[in-house]
Amino acid sequence: MTITQAETILKKYNTEPFLIQHGQTVSGVMGYYAKKYDPEREEYWRVVGMLHDTDFEQFPEEHCVKGIEILRNEGVPEDIIAAALSHGHGMTKTPYEPKHMMEKILFATDELTGLIGAAALMRPSKSTLDMELSSVKKKFKDKKFAAGCSRDVIKLGAEKLGWELDELINETILAMREVEQNAN
Repeated sequence: MTITQAETILKKYNTEPFLIQHGQTVSGVMGYYAKKYDPEREEYWRVVGMLHDTDFEQFPEEHCVKGIEILRNEGVPEDIIAAALSHGHGMTKTPYEPKHMMEKILFATDELTGLIGAAALMRPSKSTLDMELSSVKKKFKDKKFAAGCSRDVIKLGAEKLGWELDELINETILAMREVEQNAN
C-alpha cells in the first residue's frame, strides 16, 4: 500500500480539515521515526500513521473498532490494520496492542502531536520551527491546555518505549519540524 492510497482512504472517511491534517502530521512523524529505526520501511510506517484515525470522524464512539471493518473493506492488509489501530489500546475497544517499536511510537506520539500542534498555534510564529522542549513541557503541565490530549497516554507511551518523557517530547518536536519544513 502506498502513502497516496492511504491518504485517499483517510479523505474518503474524513472531511474535517483538522482530522486530515492530523493524519498527515502523524504520517510525517512516523516517517521521521522510521528513518531512524526502520529506514527500509519508511513508507509502511507513514501509511500506518496516515490510516490510524480513519474511523474517528464518523464513528468516534467506536474508534479503533469500526476502523477494522472500514480498512478491511478498503483492502488494507491485516498487518497495517493491526498496527494502525493498536494506538487505541486501553482507551478504545481495539483488539490490538502496540507490541512492536513502530506501534509503540504511534501510541506515544498520536496524543503528543496534538499537544505540540496546539502549543505551536499559541506561539507568535504559529510554528514548531522555533519551539523548544521547555515550551511543550510547560504546556504539558497545564492540564487545561489541550485538555483532550491525554498526558497519561503520552507518559505511558514513553514508558512502553523505554524512553524518558523529555526524550519523546524533544524527538517528536524535531519530527514535527521536519514535517512542517517539508510542507513548505
